[in-house]
Amino acid sequence: MIDLRPILLVTGVLLATLGCAMMIPALYDLTVGNEDWLIFAASSIVTLFVGVSLAFANRGRTENFSIKQAFLLTNILWLSLTAFGALPFAWSHLNISYTDAFFESMSGITTTGATILTDLDKVPPGILLWRALLQWLGGLGIIVMAISLLPILQVGGMQLFRVEGFETEGKFMPRATQIAGSLSVLYLAITTICAVAYYLAGMSVFDAVVHSMTTIATGGYSTRDASIAYFSSPAIEVLTIIFMIVGSLPFVLYLKELRGGRGALFADSQVRWFFGTLAIFCVLAFIAYQPSQPEPLGPRLITIIFNVVSIMTGTGYTTTAYDNWSAMAVVVFFVLMFIGGCSGSTSCGIKIFRFQIIFEMIRCRLQAVIYPKGVFVERYNGAPIADTVTSAVMGFFFLFLLCFAVIATLLSLIGLDTVTALSAAASAVSNVGPGLGQIVGPVGNYAALPDSAKWILSFGMLLGRLEIFTVIILFTPTYWRS
Repeated sequence: MIDLRPILLVTGVLLATLGCAMMIPALYDLTVGNEDWLIFAASSIVTLFVGVSLAFANRGRTENFSIKQAFLLTNILWLSLTAFGALPFAWSHLNISYTDAFFESMSGITTTGATILTDLDKVPPGILLWRALLQWLGGLGIIVMAISLLPILQVGGMQLFRVEGFETEGKFMPRATQIAGSLSVLYLAITTICAVAYYLAGMSVFDAVVHSMTTIATGGYSTRDASIAYFSSPAIEVLTIIFMIVGSLPFVLYLKELRGGRGALFADSQVRWFFGTLAIFCVLAFIAYQPSQPEPLGPRLITIIFNVVSIMTGTGYTTTAYDNWSAMAVVVFFVLMFIGGCSGSTSCGIKIFRFQIIFEMIRCRLQAVIYPKGVFVERYNGAPIADTVTSAVMGFFFLFLLCFAVIATLLSLIGLDTVTALSAAASAVSNVGPGLGQIVGPVGNYAALPDSAKWILSFGMLLGRLEIFTVIILFTPTYWRS
């Protein structure tokens, strides 16, 4: 029997933290005279009450977490934070159902960026700030989880990135406060730099703060229906490209650079592969880009690079309806949805390192065919890759595509057209946000989808953000056996 008390303790503490965070948009709404501050205050009180109650009822239960408890904790945390994070949306004057509120909250906390809200330019500022806060907190949470928890649980080959200090004798240690604290300070510092840069480039203070949080979190929630295109500023678009890339690189390598590890960032093969992949798809997108009117080379390059970086990193900002460029562009951006950024970043998707391992495995197999008596060792960053890592990556790759196929099939059965079903499924599992087509494409949103589709996609977002295995394992009988 799994002891739930330590799990409920941690859940209570983080719910209380979420309740405190709700006071930020409440205070902002109060300052600007918007009556929605009462909604945030009420949501904060309810969330704080539940969180503090759970924490006090289970206080003192801080013993080591077992692997089974760690899996269950991760799922309960993301679901509970999403459920309570949805309260301000559900109780606000937006007049949306709890299904829509849960979808918006799940999209935020998983940094997906898919939205059911329309007329964002008229949405109360507190709601816009809360969406950004959800993405910002979710981005920080996934970094800490990718560094502390997933390597220990050996999810999808993540054991390659095990960091000392998070494990003792096979037990999960939820402390590791030094590394987590350093990452939090770094995350806040980069977000602040991004906000200042946006402000200097012409954004208002509010827009700069909101967009800095959603850019670094590679979430993509905007304050405007037109997203970044609203500002009509090449300088802002270039800054967005830079900071989307910053959010998609391993944050641990930033710490190494700051602590004197000169060149640590670009010495990592995953980072080099990331930029190489980005360059290849920018070239493909350049070929696929067929504007209706002649366009100068400079703005054309910015448009192409911006949208390729946005989709590959899973940020989901848009400046143009890229699915109208050409038939080739539809294929290019559909494939881009699956790739993602680096491990240990706020980015999403399959992740670059898994493609590296798959290509390395293919290389060795091909050499073995040519030289049957040869011995070929698969390597990552110069070190041999263990068979357990290779099998974990292949298992993840298969499950990822299987989950995408199942979700796309379910959406088709509900009645969505093929393009919408396929792209919405890919967008959800890869945590990208915008899909393809008129409904969920770069100039659309998810409001028109039936409630059943929104619940399916919410589950898909959770699957993608928690790296598939972390969720799927709870549905196996073996997990629940003593």
